[in-house]
Amino acid sequence: MDGTVLVADDDRTIRTVLTQALTRAGCKVHATSSLMTLMRWVEEGKGDLVISDVIMPDGNGLEALPRIAKERPGLPVIVISAQNTIMTAIQAAEAEAYDYLPKPFDLPDLMKRAARALEQKRRAVPAKTAEPRPEPGDDLPLVGRTPAMQALYRLVARVMNTDLAVLITGESGTGKSLIARAIHDFSDRRTLPFVVAQAQDLQGADGPSALIARARGGSLVFDEVGDFDDDAQGRIVRLLDTLGSNAPRIMATSQIDLGRRMEGGGFRQDLFYRLGGVTLAVPSLRERVDDIPALAEHFLTRGERDGFSLRRLSPDAMELIRAYSWPGNVRQLENTVRRLLVTSPEEEIGRAEVEAILGSQPAMEPMKGGGEGDRLSASVAKHLKRYFDLHGGALPPPGLYGRILREVEMPLIEIALDATAGNQAKCADLLGINRNTLRKKITELDIRVTRRRKLM
Repeated sequence: MDGTVLVADDDRTIRTVLTQALTRAGCKVHATSSLMTLMRWVEEGKGDLVISDVIMPDGNGLEALPRIAKERPGLPVIVISAQNTIMTAIQAAEAEAYDYLPKPFDLPDLMKRAARALEQKRRAVPAKTAEPRPEPGDDLPLVGRTPAMQALYRLVARVMNTDLAVLITGESGTGKSLIARAIHDFSDRRTLPFVVAQAQDLQGADGPSALIARARGGSLVFDEVGDFDDDAQGRIVRLLDTLGSNAPRIMATSQIDLGRRMEGGGFRQDLFYRLGGVTLAVPSLRERVDDIPALAEHFLTRGERDGFSLRRLSPDAMELIRAYSWPGNVRQLENTVRRLLVTSPEEEIGRAEVEAILGSQPAMEPMKGGGEGDRLSASVAKHLKRYFDLHGGALPPPGLYGRILREVEMPLIEIALDATAGNQAKCADLLGINRNTLRKKITELDIRVTRRRKLM
């Protein structure tokens, strides 16, 4: 690696680590804790690469990016930040930073990015005047510093001002609709309508044209498009084929694997490829366990703003929350924290209170298919073992039997209803239970029943 790197960070340890690593790699390094000093070096023509923190004692590193671009067009800047929301990645992309990494960063990864930045001769571009962006609202808990979430943030920042269709996939409760909203709210279309469409919105001769009229060049999102029947799917295809120059941005969400459903004949191939210009996979909470404490703290802080007393989680309580499998993902975590805010009498929420709340909730993670030859009992045993292992030698909250039955019962009834096109009489007969029992289960499990024409 060859070149001069300007490092700006108010953390002395980070400056030392970066200076030593870059020097060993063959670079010359100038390090400072002052944004003013960094700008002076840039103006003097020093440096082939800048690595800068965001929050500095005398300024904001992101706000300095347009000034750096104006003084030194083509000088690459890698932004590093302890802030862990989607806004940092979006702002860094808008300010044309070369790259963005959250703290704590992986040093070898940063070194690889620095090497690429030094090797790449970036073309000079005129500095942009940054337009004011809306601040993330309280309904946008897109919090996470894990690699999976940071990769998602960077991809969102790259696609938000393109015209490509976006398919957002992920389990229920992961925040798919929040990602769609963020893409709209922080894009050039943010002053235009954001329209979420259900299958019924496409019905009638004027349904598709009415949707286009409502969107008015903004964003049109087909929510849980995997649940749309063949007629609705066909209407979307025809709608997309008639879009003109003032077309809305098309997005869709799905918790169903559309590729697998397409292969089984349950989803139109032409629609699949029209919607999948860019696919954003939102990770489940189990795939980003290290984000759980930050999310819990986020919801506690929001609760205080909503009028609840200030609360904190004891270390034991946080450990239990972190070990839980969260089949309902972020939405379930948020609802759990709000229940704790209501029921907890003390300033510090203890493990026993968390156990009492979690004891009435589903405990298993959603089962994901192994080989087709796997027996159901083997899959259940595997997931149960993992659930017990997550508790680190302690027993799970009481009431496990009921929670496990609910986890099996709910998808069984949902799939049976789907197979019988929502006909409850046929579904009850298929399951071998009384129709009144089925109705009771549907109510208890809060299952949505949709009558539709069954495709054979």
